[in-house]
Amino acid sequence: MIRLSRSVLRLPAASVRCYAQTVETVVEKDGVSPSEAASQTIRVSHKTEVESRSFAVGMFNGLIHAEQVFPFPSVLSEDQSQFLGKLVGPVSRFFQEVNNPMQNDELEMVEEKTMEGLKELGAFGLQVPVDLGGMGLNNTQYARLVEVVGSHDLGVGITLGAHQSIGFKGILLYGTEEQKKKYLPRLASGETIAAYCLTEPSSGSDAASIRTTAKKSPCGSFYTINGGKLWISNGGIADLFTVFAKTQIPDPSSGEMKEKITAFIVERGEGVSHGPPDKKLGIRASNTAALHFDDVRVPAENVLGGEGNGFKVAMNILNNGRFGMAGTMKAMIQRAVDHATNRTQFGFGSKLHTFGVIQEKLARMAVLQYVTESMAYMISANMDSGAKDFQIEAAISKVFGSEAAWAVTDECIQVLGGTGFMKDCGVERVLRDLRIFRIFEGANDILRLFVALNGLQSAGKELKSLQKALSNPLRDPQLLLSEGVRRARRKAGLGTGLTLKGHVHPEMEKSAGLAVGALEEFGLVVEEVLVKYGKKIMDEQFILHRIADAAIDLYAMIVVLSRSSRALSEGLPTAVHEKILCDIWCAEAAERVRGNLKSLRGGGGGSALFRNLRSVSSALVENGGVVASHPLGF
Repeated sequence: MIRLSRSVLRLPAASVRCYAQTVETVVEKDGVSPSEAASQTIRVSHKTEVESRSFAVGMFNGLIHAEQVFPFPSVLSEDQSQFLGKLVGPVSRFFQEVNNPMQNDELEMVEEKTMEGLKELGAFGLQVPVDLGGMGLNNTQYARLVEVVGSHDLGVGITLGAHQSIGFKGILLYGTEEQKKKYLPRLASGETIAAYCLTEPSSGSDAASIRTTAKKSPCGSFYTINGGKLWISNGGIADLFTVFAKTQIPDPSSGEMKEKITAFIVERGEGVSHGPPDKKLGIRASNTAALHFDDVRVPAENVLGGEGNGFKVAMNILNNGRFGMAGTMKAMIQRAVDHATNRTQFGFGSKLHTFGVIQEKLARMAVLQYVTESMAYMISANMDSGAKDFQIEAAISKVFGSEAAWAVTDECIQVLGGTGFMKDCGVERVLRDLRIFRIFEGANDILRLFVALNGLQSAGKELKSLQKALSNPLRDPQLLLSEGVRRARRKAGLGTGLTLKGHVHPEMEKSAGLAVGALEEFGLVVEEVLVKYGKKIMDEQFILHRIADAAIDLYAMIVVLSRSSRALSEGLPTAVHEKILCDIWCAEAAERVRGNLKSLRGGGGGSALFRNLRSVSSALVENGGVVASHPLGF
């Protein structure tokens, strides 16, 4: 399901550093020695002011927080489901009968008839409250409509999403009542288009290095913004912008002035200008342009989320909008299946779908779509249920969905053969459109570091709390004894009693066992990595990448176990098929997790591999390109 909110930017690396800098040193100089920690580390449930119930956070601690993922959530009331059903049909028909994705791509803009039709449908204010002129949809309802759009035209999807999923999302999340009443009605109608302005020439994946400034007037009634933004979706057509700029804020304790990021609602007017539309590989129908702010006066009441809170505003806008891409994948699977069932090959009168190679391709495409869709609706339901801690899950969903959608579309072209490569087929446009999704709203490389470091932060805090418990064992000797036995069993590979029984359907217990076993080993390796590296783990990106990949596979196993269990419990007609999809995923994901974790443990060969990779990269950089001598000797 493709999510609509797409401003062409990368997740600021400052968010990664924010978590990285707070990863706890597990072995303190005046605490337990490394050797003692390696042998004595005991799992205890770390108690903070508010303990995280995120499944992904618990996973890094070797725990199972089941309440966010079991049973597979169903958050829509009967009225909400009926209302959604009434919307899906008209939106689908509109994209089939009115919108022309090939024409949009050719013109490098969304046709006016499509824009006007979308406004009439109310598509520009899907989550705006009804009393302010919108549809008032929750995240799950919104995700379903986004899925429909994504199955037809990603360029239109970006235009809509850059407007509402991120463009004015900050007003929905952080706006004052006055800001909401002033802006949301005209944004919901499509009279005013919005854009999200964070990325700059000097700050792609690093929001902390933005140079746009907002200087407060001596009277305090307005700010003057100067600077430029780059690759802004809707930048050339928007009249309202969420702009992030550096401001001078007095430190509460010292009184000294410090630079902090603040978010502003900025209306197009004097001093606001944009460059020509950017020429892009894909999503050509969506407008992307540079923006310039020259002495732009912004009233103080247009500060969004409070002075100095811009970084939090920026990150939460992105976290609140990351849905997957299952709609696009579903459309690509339908194209591949249609071709495979109608194409006769090799003169034997056999249809393509009867060949094992094609069967495997179609099956794997279906598995990836099932996992992506399961993640998307799991997270949208968590959001609608009021969960506050789903940052890791949202990042995992974005990474997985963007890579799975690319893989499925690429395989669709392979199944279609030469037909798929032709422009008139339309699939090559989808592949071009999808390529950006692994870069913007968090480049997947950065998000993998985010996933690993955020999870390690929690695990590091837990291990540090263990040190305190060990320093005063008389406070709770029974707890230390029981957890010590549990830790020893895990170290010996005997398991610690973790189970998904009672959460998964009995027919899913074999796959559930694979997930639990992988999670047990994951928790153990996370401990070993933290004990070995402490805060230096921030610099070990080879390791962090593999920890993130293992975490992504683990979370994917859990969501499909949850969804297929619900299908079996409810006796859905597709239950057996869903069980098979889940079994395929869990069997192969468990193998990948073990492989990644093995490379991180002693004797796994990871260190030697990482050294060799560094060596090759260094040689390439030093040589300015390929180093190996040409096979012909010149």
